[in-house]
Amino acid sequence: MISVQLRETLPRVRGRYVEHAPLKDLVWFRAGGPAEILFRPADVDDLATFLAARPDGMSVTVIGVGSNLLVRDGGIPGVVIRLPASFGHIEADGDRLTLGAAVLDASAARAAADAGIGGLEFLRGIPGTIGGALRMNAGCYGREIRDVFVEAAAIRPSGEKVVLGPAEMGFVYRKSTVPEDVIFVEAVLRGIRDEPDAIRARMNALVEERESSQPVRSKTGGSTFKNPEGQKAWHLIDQAGCRGLVHGGAQVSEKHCNFLINTGEASAGDIEALGEDVRARVLAKFGVELEWEIKRVGVP
Repeated sequence: MISVQLRETLPRVRGRYVEHAPLKDLVWFRAGGPAEILFRPADVDDLATFLAARPDGMSVTVIGVGSNLLVRDGGIPGVVIRLPASFGHIEADGDRLTLGAAVLDASAARAAADAGIGGLEFLRGIPGTIGGALRMNAGCYGREIRDVFVEAAAIRPSGEKVVLGPAEMGFVYRKSTVPEDVIFVEAVLRGIRDEPDAIRARMNALVEERESSQPVRSKTGGSTFKNPEGQKAWHLIDQAGCRGLVHGGAQVSEKHCNFLINTGEASAGDIEALGEDVRARVLAKFGVELEWEIKRVGVP
């Protein structure tokens, strides 16, 4: 049930509120509970208005396409923000690409290729949005967002609009140090001028490699654990005997054992419990404590 207090204190906006909104079909794991309130802002100004007018203590969680997210079975209390298509603009100018935070990483890679901007091919292998890529300094095949980053537009919890450069982003491995309550709305990335056909050829090669080595057709959340310094998480998991390990409807992928998959009707609890089992087995065998790369939100 939605609390009367929460319903009555929601700011007036031009976007849309949905009460007790299912999130299961919005995340790649296809598991988890609902949002108490789901808010889709009309545009950047509408989002800023909401943030400035919300009462103190109102919980706000931002989600993208849920490619690296586990929503727990009890759902997410408070307001969940999901940016709609109005945050999906793409503009090319010389060697730069300006992208709304809701743009899919793969779409950004394709747009860069069409515009003759090389160096962004790695985005084709990241199953998420630009907003999420900024938040976690997403990367693959030896490249990360920080390698191509110019600046980002964001909104602070007060509703203030700001522009952040590389120093303010504080990129480290699989993380930006920007506070979690700052919401990214746009990014400018820079590549190098190149022939579109050459860019597409490199991009297609990356796609083929990814599809041959990862369970991309399964209900999964992408890479589950960060690589410990100097080591590969998948190798530790494999050597700890976890390949194919099952908990309820969740399984460690046989194809790539740093991926957890929903084999059918797994609960979020099944998936998280399996991940914790894997962490415990790796710790017991190697003394290495794996750190979750998948973001886990909500209540059990």
